[in-house]
Amino acid sequence: MKVTINCECTPEEARSFLGLPDVAPLNEFLVEQTRASFEKNIHQMQPEELLKTWSGLGVQMQDNFLKLFQMSASAGMSGFPKK
Repeated sequence: MKVTINCECTPEEARSFLGLPDVAPLNEFLVEQTRASFEKNIHQMQPEELLKTWSGLGVQMQDNFLKLFQMSASAGMSGFPKK
């Protein structure tokens, strides 16, 4: 046996009926905080700033990779018997 009940109500009425909390004020607060944070940090989203951040990290990572490769190569070479 199947029973179908259709109930037409607004989301606020459904939350109230089911005993769920109204999260609209919390949502508005979070949206406002996110907007304020975005506006505060918008200068970092400029292409010039992104390139500065990425290029600095890229050079550092490239140097670290080169050092790691050199250490691995020297360790590998020291393990070979000399002829």
